[in-house]
Amino acid sequence: MSLFPAKRHQPGFHAGDDLQAGAALRLDGVRMQAIETGRSRLVITALIFLMGFGAIGVRMVDVSLLDRAPARQAAAPQSRSDGLEMERADISDRSGVLLASSLPTVSLFAKPEDLKAAKVDVEGAAAQLVSVLSDLDMEDTIEKLASSRQFVYLKRNLTPRQQYDVNALGIPGLQFEKGERRIYPHGNLVSHVVGMTDVDNKGVAGIEKRFENAIRESREPLGLAIDIRVQTILRNELARAVQEFSAVGATGMVMDVNSGEMIAMVSLPDFDPNDPPPATDPAMFNRATKGAYEMGSTFKLFNTAMVLDLGRANLNSSFDASKPLVFASHTIHDDHALNRWLTIPEILIHSSNIGSARMALDAGTEAQRAFMARIGMLAPPAIELPEVGAPMVPNPWREISTITIAFGHGLSVTPLQLLSGVATLVNGGVYHQPTLLARSPDEKSAGIRIIKPKTSEQIRSLMRMVVTEGTGKKADVPGYEVGGKTGTAEKAGHGGYRKKAVLSSFVSAFPMDAPRYAVLIMIDEPQATKETYGFITAGWTAAPVTGRVIAQIAPLMGLMPKTVVPAPTVATKNVPPSGRSREVAAVE
Repeated sequence: MSLFPAKRHQPGFHAGDDLQAGAALRLDGVRMQAIETGRSRLVITALIFLMGFGAIGVRMVDVSLLDRAPARQAAAPQSRSDGLEMERADISDRSGVLLASSLPTVSLFAKPEDLKAAKVDVEGAAAQLVSVLSDLDMEDTIEKLASSRQFVYLKRNLTPRQQYDVNALGIPGLQFEKGERRIYPHGNLVSHVVGMTDVDNKGVAGIEKRFENAIRESREPLGLAIDIRVQTILRNELARAVQEFSAVGATGMVMDVNSGEMIAMVSLPDFDPNDPPPATDPAMFNRATKGAYEMGSTFKLFNTAMVLDLGRANLNSSFDASKPLVFASHTIHDDHALNRWLTIPEILIHSSNIGSARMALDAGTEAQRAFMARIGMLAPPAIELPEVGAPMVPNPWREISTITIAFGHGLSVTPLQLLSGVATLVNGGVYHQPTLLARSPDEKSAGIRIIKPKTSEQIRSLMRMVVTEGTGKKADVPGYEVGGKTGTAEKAGHGGYRKKAVLSSFVSAFPMDAPRYAVLIMIDEPQATKETYGFITAGWTAAPVTGRVIAQIAPLMGLMPKTVVPAPTVATKNVPPSGRSREVAAVE
């Protein structure tokens, strides 16, 4: 029997159990469960990120390594500025040099009703505007702000700084209108060709007007045949001539004789299309295409080509120039009369009016008129400009007209018509319509045959002789076989011709063995100088300009000069002219 009675067992506990230890075990279980839950969530989140980055990586590999599609070519330049599409396409030269483009801009306008509703002091507002826009007129601005119109422009084409300054004034009723402004990077240089737009961005002259719809509808630049390098040289030399001879103006052109493309076209005076003068200003007149003039002795080329092509004469034929030609009440003289019979080469070299007139009379009035029509002298020239003049054709075409037209009087044509006709004479006899649009290298210009290839070859030889032996010597450029013809025409005035007011012209082509380009230089009313010994004729004024132009542009156009071999110092004999040779040395 135990001295101590046995204790009863407590339910849920065993002998030796610690109550605190049990509680700790339960807490550890909860903690472990929470950790497992967090770990699971982290794994799921990591898998989501891994899948996302994996997808990006797969796409990068696909784009950089697996995409075998050829790269797209860069799109052609479009008329955009910082993503803003312009209303008008750009205009460029044959090499892509920008001639006209557009920039985004804003215009300032007012709503007078809004100013009244806001009780704005009109005079004070006008004073504020004039303080930041100095070219505004105070009275005119007050009148516009106080007008009864619903909408009135205050200033077009603000600069960003001007827009900021106006906006900072905080004047109610003033608003800005988004738009675009046409800019011409070369200013005066191509003004008569490219033309310009008005304040509403509408073409009003030149190419801008002629291709108004096409420029608005196309997003690609309009490419012209003009070469800005040749244009620069031509304008510089014409400006120099105008200054040197105190002339009232000048015009010049360079044409590709095999395609009709106009490589350069200049008319002086010209204008800056970025800040154009009034429409009535003389600088707005394009002498190259709009003016119609009597072209003087340059027309003797057409007269000679006509009789040769018709078979009425050959290079050995001669005509009586021993005395003046009297026809009715008219007497035809030669400026430098030789007073003898002259061959056709001599008539052209010495520019005989009498010999030319007799050649035309032999061909006949109807034959002359038909020939002039075929070669483009009797209709306005077809070129992509709105400023085109019509020739002044005699009606009726009498026999006296036949005589005077033979040496360049009685029929007025544009300089462009003269150049196109001479290009036809030297290129093998095919007329190509002149164009200001660039042709693709593989595009062939469809032409119309006017004269036989043999006649063209003879004309080339004669034109070369005018430069080597006649009145065009100052146009010669060693190595480039320049050929041409001078023309000095008195300008018509009240009651007759003005003796001291002449149009001095030189029309040429080079190289004459295989012509590539034709050049026309015309100076309006040149004045005599000490260097010209008092002469104002084309041989002293226009011919030297032609030589300087050709000497500079020929290398630019890829034409290499031929080696010039000095002729032996022995007697020479003339041989029948051909396209490649004019004289042969005879060693005796």
